[in-house]
Amino acid sequence: MYIPDPDKLEEGEIILDSYQLLIESLVVKIAIIKDKKSNLFYTLSLLNLTKVTKIILEKIREEFISQVNIGRIDITEDTNKDIKERFKKEILVLINKYFPHTDQKTADLLISYIIRQNIGLGDLEILLKDSMLEEIVINSSKEPVYVYHRRFGWLRTNVQLSNETLIRHYATMIGRDVGKEITILNPIMDAHLPTGDRVHATLQPVSNMGNTITIRKFSEKPWAITDFIKANTISYAAAALLWLAVENELSILISGGTGSGKTSMLNVIANFFPPNQRIISIEDTREITLPENLHWVPMETRLPNPEGKGEVTMLDLIVGSLRMRPDRIIVGEIRRKKEAEVLFEAMHTGHSVYGTVHANNVEETIRRLTNPPIDIPLEMIPAVSLIVVQHRNRRTGKRRTLQIAEILPDSSYQILMQLDVQSDEHRKVKEMVHTMKVLNLYTGLTAKEIEQQMEEKIGILKWMVKHNITDINKVGDIMSKYYYTKTTKDFG
Repeated sequence: MYIPDPDKLEEGEIILDSYQLLIESLVVKIAIIKDKKSNLFYTLSLLNLTKVTKIILEKIREEFISQVNIGRIDITEDTNKDIKERFKKEILVLINKYFPHTDQKTADLLISYIIRQNIGLGDLEILLKDSMLEEIVINSSKEPVYVYHRRFGWLRTNVQLSNETLIRHYATMIGRDVGKEITILNPIMDAHLPTGDRVHATLQPVSNMGNTITIRKFSEKPWAITDFIKANTISYAAAALLWLAVENELSILISGGTGSGKTSMLNVIANFFPPNQRIISIEDTREITLPENLHWVPMETRLPNPEGKGEVTMLDLIVGSLRMRPDRIIVGEIRRKKEAEVLFEAMHTGHSVYGTVHANNVEETIRRLTNPPIDIPLEMIPAVSLIVVQHRNRRTGKRRTLQIAEILPDSSYQILMQLDVQSDEHRKVKEMVHTMKVLNLYTGLTAKEIEQQMEEKIGILKWMVKHNITDINKVGDIMSKYYYTKTTKDFG
């Protein structure tokens, strides 16, 4: 399969974007190339390794493999770090043999390269370091690796794994590090990397074309509300509405399709939590990161071991969290009836709950909640105050808040704000009715005072955007100051 070479572009090929990554002294050039048929490619090249050096390194690698039988090492007792330290000495001997006058910095670079290619994840580790990538996909050894780029969407890369055995080896290695197993008898595995990146792997014949690995990258920088506003994902008015709801402990569900930004919105909503409350988060794989000034206890489910023991389910953690005196409960995703029943009961008993569910609009969200496999009674729906729908336009790659709706006492809903897709702007559809009554009942605030608070919050959000405050810890400090002083004088 032809992949453009960024150093030797053919007629009609152009570089749309390029940037560099520095990975342990290794300089990697990334280039996004469009060919003459308008296909897009993601290419990586090592800038400070010459072709001759790469050839010698390959010879060292082969000699290293022949001298060191990795399979004989008891990896159940050695950590990956211990194994790497042990092999550094072995590799250094070979480097001194082929590069006798190498300085320490160059030797470290060469050692890092060889270890990554042999007991690491090879060039996948380079892809994992690129913050512009959201997803890394291996479909088989017959195809190049694919990536999902924040700006350009799905791209074919110039990285390709040599055989199916290597793909399986990578999957086994990833699983081993977190106590998971993938075998012919158990050919599907969900796991995560030490960095928090989610991994899903399958083996033939479950995946017909070959072994697969799908890695959804954990965002190095958690999303802040200011990031969403600057990206036009949400408007100031919509953000202020969610802030008002969170401040007054109203429960919110976030729905949307795969990759629409549900978890990111969950993280953004958590920016508004006050610092004097206890927050419990429950996820299958940890993706949420809250400001460090919050009283936060993150919890994570656990799959059973190969003997079928030791499983900790979402339901176990939800039930357990209610015994931990939480003020707020965050749930990564609601999937099953029992989980939903406990969560909605928690809402009825005064806990504020925030979670996600797969659905494409408000109507579909309610239908999904009230039908199998979740199947909760329609009468329980009003325990949720607001439903926020996230949407990703697959053609443009834009992620937007599509709808914000309030749930009425009869379990119906009313759209408050909705995205005008043509203008790419959020528009008010209707005034709050039930939510206004609830806020008045529990806070004593009049409609005019609530509107005034909304304007204050919009003013603070604009001040934060103007001063480019996108670090969630700084956002948390601003929220703390606001909640304790209840004044906007420090924010313009």
